Amino acid sequence: MTRTRYDRLYIGGAWTDPAGHESIQVRSASTEEDIGSVPLGDEADIDAAVDAARAAFDDPAGWARWSPERRAEVLERFAAELEARGEETARRVSAQNGMPIAVARRIEANAPTRLLRYYSKLVRETGIEECRPGAFGGATLVVREPVGVVGAIVPWNVPQGISFMKIAPALAAGCTMVLKPAPETVLDAFLVAEAAMAAGLPAGVLNIVPGGRELGAHLVARSGIDKVSFTGSTAAGRVIAETCGRLLRPVTLELGGKSAAVVLDDADLAANIEKFFAATLLNNGQICYLGTRILAPRSRYRSVVDTVTGLASSLVVGDALDPATQLGPLVSAPQRDRVESYIAKGLAEGNQLTAGGGRPADRDRGWFVEPTVFADVDPSHTIAQEEIFGPVLAVIPYADEAEAVAIANGTDYGLGGSVWSSDPERATAFARKVHSGSVGVNHYVNDLGAPFGGIKQSGIGREFGPEGIAAYQQPKSIYLDPSAATAH
Repeated sequence: MTRTRYDRLYIGGAWTDPAGHESIQVRSASTEEDIGSVPLGDEADIDAAVDAARAAFDDPAGWARWSPERRAEVLERFAAELEARGEETARRVSAQNGMPIAVARRIEANAPTRLLRYYSKLVRETGIEECRPGAFGGATLVVREPVGVVGAIVPWNVPQGISFMKIAPALAAGCTMVLKPAPETVLDAFLVAEAAMAAGLPAGVLNIVPGGRELGAHLVARSGIDKVSFTGSTAAGRVIAETCGRLLRPVTLELGGKSAAVVLDDADLAANIEKFFAATLLNNGQICYLGTRILAPRSRYRSVVDTVTGLASSLVVGDALDPATQLGPLVSAPQRDRVESYIAKGLAEGNQLTAGGGRPADRDRGWFVEPTVFADVDPSHTIAQEEIFGPVLAVIPYADEAEAVAIANGTDYGLGGSVWSSDPERATAFARKVHSGSVGVNHYVNDLGAPFGGIKQSGIGREFGPEGIAAYQQPKSIYLDPSAATAH
């Protein structure tokens, strides 16, 4: 891969010199080679970005005051520019975080454009105000105004998809934004800047400053920010929630998960094995909603264990940029260390290792971990309770559906999940009992038109769908007297 280097940051609609002199060095997750660098943002850069976003939002003739149709036209051009860069986006993401290129082409190259077009269409069709008849006579004009300047912090696992979960609805609503990408995935973020400039996005509407946790903390607490949107770990989410609570600043948090994939006794996993893979091991296990706890009925337990073990053992593990690869490396050496520490805990707690457990013998470079399956896992064990964020599955037995519900709900998380059965109605009935923000029936794929988010320690608020844009709007009520209501 050709080395990619940027020397400036995208702030105020232009390439600007960074305040500091440090840079983020990017390495390939598959080969550990140096593949690029970008400036490391510091607090002065965040300050400049927030000021630019503030000025753009407060402009009396600026983005927030444009009609929804006018904003939609620019966002559609933005989508077209991103689409033209889709293959390069997928390539950069795969090289940085280990996402198999086939997956990156489906998600990272497509989700941003689909989200921009979805919210452009939505804001055109729904408008921003409505007149409601009053309960005591007269009427109320309800206006949905943009919330203001948004500070958005995104993780490295699905950097483009998650970025545009925030960018698309926020900009469609009329907000302006400062985006802080994770330091592990920055090269793709600079492609976004290039696309924004080419699309003619007004100066200051979107600003991008990469950096680590300290920079994110400065953004969250910075004056001039009206709302925070964060996707990442539950631990970081708590800190952000505390800051926003003290400042009375609205916040959306999409955090960790420990979802259950519940196999009912009539399920045919073999017939749905590709969908089951996507719901449990997609992106090398580096997705928060994945069903990493496999709940299997005791009447069919060994059969389910064999099927899951066979799936893990059959996966093609390799370089993320190889189209044949089904499971690539983890994002970094520290992340590999973390996953291996959980595998060690699984062994120490007496769980049966049926697949993987080590590093691929044919990979002497890159941050690889074999797809790993543990059987006979007790629901209270560490690997059944804590988020691992890697290709490690725990197969847990249950006696009946009541116990399966109790186990599925027996964690501090509630983000995703899935139910597998030959009877969709039965599976749907079971899904209703799962305490989670979303559950898939015989698959798990996010619907861009439906709300996504977590309960319990998996977060606060919802993204995607109409709920996603509502998170970036403030409803204002203008009470009209009867004569004004009739005129309106």
